[in-house]
Amino acid sequence: MTHPLFAKHEDTLKHALEAIGSRGYWSPFAEMPSPKVYGETANADGEAAFKAHLEHPFTLDQPSTGEWVGAERSPFGFALDVRYPKVDVDALIGAAATAEQSWRKAGPEAWVGVSLEILSRLNRASFEIAYSVMHTTGQAFMMAFQAGGPHAQDRALEAVAYAWNELRRVPADAHWEKPQGKNPPLAMHKRYTVVPRGIGLVLGCCTFPTWNGYPGLFADLATGNAVIVKPHPGAILPLAITVRIAREVLREAGFDPNVVTLLATEPNDGALVQDLAVRPEIKLIDFTGSSQNGTWLERHAHQAHVYTEKAGVNQIVIDSVDDLKAAVRNIAFSLALYSGQMCTAPQNIYVPRDGIETAEGHVSFDQVAAALANAVQKLVADPARAVDLLGAIQNEGVARRIDEARSLGHVLADSQTLEHPAFPNARVRTPLLLQLDAAKDAEKFSGEWFGPISFVIATDSTRQSLELAGSLAARHGALTLSVYSTDEATIEAAHDAAIEGGVALSINLTGGVFVNQSAAFSDFHGTGANPAANAALTDAAFVANRFRVVQSRIHVAPRELPAEAGRTA
Repeated sequence: MTHPLFAKHEDTLKHALEAIGSRGYWSPFAEMPSPKVYGETANADGEAAFKAHLEHPFTLDQPSTGEWVGAERSPFGFALDVRYPKVDVDALIGAAATAEQSWRKAGPEAWVGVSLEILSRLNRASFEIAYSVMHTTGQAFMMAFQAGGPHAQDRALEAVAYAWNELRRVPADAHWEKPQGKNPPLAMHKRYTVVPRGIGLVLGCCTFPTWNGYPGLFADLATGNAVIVKPHPGAILPLAITVRIAREVLREAGFDPNVVTLLATEPNDGALVQDLAVRPEIKLIDFTGSSQNGTWLERHAHQAHVYTEKAGVNQIVIDSVDDLKAAVRNIAFSLALYSGQMCTAPQNIYVPRDGIETAEGHVSFDQVAAALANAVQKLVADPARAVDLLGAIQNEGVARRIDEARSLGHVLADSQTLEHPAFPNARVRTPLLLQLDAAKDAEKFSGEWFGPISFVIATDSTRQSLELAGSLAARHGALTLSVYSTDEATIEAAHDAAIEGGVALSINLTGGVFVNQSAAFSDFHGTGANPAANAALTDAAFVANRFRVVQSRIHVAPRELPAEAGRTA
């Protein structure tokens, strides 16, 4: 009998399966915060729900010590003062292991149906989540709504669709017959049981807690695993709300809610995370964050399948353009969006030192660099408008990094402090754009400078630019590569560089699509083919190893063939 929640959402799942096959545009979740879609009072209700969390304990009926933790501060200049239940790790793992027993037995239709119902309810909570994302990450409201809500839900649904696509390939049973010549055939009945790996651990990040956290969470759930959600100490609330909703759905569906639990911690929790990550009960780990921490997990958590997204150096190669103004406007937007605090934001911009060709004629390197700087400065010239693009700097470490980077090269566009009209204590900085030279500054631009920091780098030629882009991605990792060229041979060479570097390529972006945007159901986020990530969001490989198949077999009588068919001697 079909699980009722699977039946309820089967049409959505059908469309999601079609979308991952066609890779065209599709989304069941409206990305604009429209009252016509979400309700006339949805925004006000969501903001009120967020504010109701402030200065209050966030209660969850899961195992806890009776103590409270939490020290989140909004990058817009105030303390959230939300306190979360402190947990005993042994008790939490024990509760998850107990809950997983009945969850495992429920089977794929239940796993997928419950996952889809959780997503449906998360969508209804998009405004509450958006304000929570905004005031933990520093994203401006529109990005917080889209990336923290519908776009994160899209990525989760994509993971569920891939999970179901793999699960449905495994039949429940089969009749097996092997002909034996004149003797009766050998016949067996075989049963196949999907067995989840075990407890999953989702380690959230401080900049995109839901967008980066949901794929692993829902890939685990949809393949029958219990999940411990461990948010970054600076961005707990969005994932705490997510866990609360997931637990409500599980309970209503008749399952132990400890299938999904929250592990909230105080800052400086590295030792706790490392101890937890190597425990034998933890079989799956999803991580987004620094290369240092991600590499540690890959090297030490041998008992688990570890999926990581780490640091990378994203690059742009400018060879030639039809419209320089359109190109630099597009690039400037990518540099400024959320103050460059996106794992896909460009950092290195390579331009031949002899300049480039445009529809208006030859343009020197200095003119290209100046055009880029002017585009950035024009974009953030009006603080009241700029803050809706820049958002706020998530933590003081990023702000200090901007100051540190100023000494690396010639300043083309300096980073300025802006005052937010609604939040006077917000940590707002404009992008810093520096000029470097490939011949002498390779050490300066070969690593990631996370935040609104980018370099215009003089190269000997476009060929050298592409060689740098490919080799740097292969050695240090990258999630995005962009090229601007009017020459088909150069574009083909860029394809080759992207393949060498294992990085996604964008070509001649001048309109409303930007290199640091990634669309669910169409764009693979990360490739797993360079050090920036060992997996892609989302493909079959991201879900298929989260379960195994255990079979049994028993001798049975051969099946009788129809009389007219006879039997081969």
